[in-house]
Amino acid sequence: MCGRFVATTPPDVLARYFDAEPPIDADARGPRYNVAPTTDVYVVLADGDVRKVTQAHWGLVPRWAKDPSIGNRMINARAETLAEKPSFKGPFKRHRCIVPADGFYEWQRVPGQRTKQPMYIHRPDGEPYAFAGLWEQWRPKDRPDEAPLRSATIITTSANETMAQVHDRMPVILPASAWDEWLDPTNDDVEALGKLLVPAPKLLTVMHPVSPAVGSVRNQGPELIEPYAPPPTEADES
Repeated sequence: MCGRFVATTPPDVLARYFDAEPPIDADARGPRYNVAPTTDVYVVLADGDVRKVTQAHWGLVPRWAKDPSIGNRMINARAETLAEKPSFKGPFKRHRCIVPADGFYEWQRVPGQRTKQPMYIHRPDGEPYAFAGLWEQWRPKDRPDEAPLRSATIITTSANETMAQVHDRMPVILPASAWDEWLDPTNDDVEALGKLLVPAPKLLTVMHPVSPAVGSVRNQGPELIEPYAPPPTEADES
């Protein structure tokens, strides 16, 4: 799964990186080192032939939902079942996006300890990841004139060799060669699109331990991604 990630690249830089128009709804939060579900995140999507960087609520809210709280349980979507799940099969055909991230966190079990050790996973070259995602727009049925809520989910797949040391799932990371095919709103070939949803090459994922402070969403700052020396375990001391 992917439940926390890092978003420090400014939106105008993201726009240049993804050859997209910059957002008209850019916020003033600045770099975020501990992005959590149910917050707004930047996504890249196609509006006709034009790519755009815009914001979306992290946690997909289906068009048929009674209220947006259902999105709290839909921060991730499994690649293997996208074409089957009612919440995801429509967006899979029509509303695909990229969720940019500078890295993400996962928690690793440590022998001899009750708490898990957070790990920071990122590209070795420092460039952003392009997570495969889906987006949707929702309006309350009793308030059809209200501005729609745009929401998004991050697609996960099985872990590559690096990630398997920590977790059995990881975000789908799209190479630049797949961006056009993935974002094309006229492309509804779900069989071909499904073939893009594979584990990333292990060379794209390097990781190191980071401070347990990342466990609290209140904590932000570059110190969260700095290498951290965990305290010795009972096994280390014996």
